[in-house]
Amino acid sequence: MGAWGPGHFDNDGALDFVDDLLDAPAANRVDLVRRLLVRAVDTEGYLEIDAGSHVVVAAALIAAQCPGGEPVSDSRWPLEPLPAFPDDLRSLAVEALDRVLADGSGLAELWSETASAEDWRREVLLLRRVLDQPMPGEVPLFEV
Repeated sequence: MGAWGPGHFDNDGALDFVDDLLDAPAANRVDLVRRLLVRAVDTEGYLEIDAGSHVVVAAALIAAQCPGGEPVSDSRWPLEPLPAFPDDLRSLAVEALDRVLADGSGLAELWSETASAEDWRREVLLLRRVLDQPMPGEVPLFEV
């Protein structure tokens, strides 16, 4: 995987997923993201580098629609709007990000060998935090 920074879109795998998403009919994009996240969560054993990179991009796209989420301002994203992701994808994206950060993740292993490892991990954890917040009007069942 070629990477030029720790940002969510700063690697070849991320851009490959963006291309796949844009090549899909607009009506199928939410399902494509859902299937990707489910596949990552359900993967036993080693999670491939590209699969992890795709999860991070999908999570960033979902988080862009959440309070506190960073807008997708990457110059490679087209001017067309993002699909409206349903709220249930937020918790699925959190699970998938946990898988990306866990032992047995090729992406986490690859980043751990670089000088930018902490920057990358911090970016992914910030993304996770945005996704894991209650939406406005949502009442938490209990406080932790």
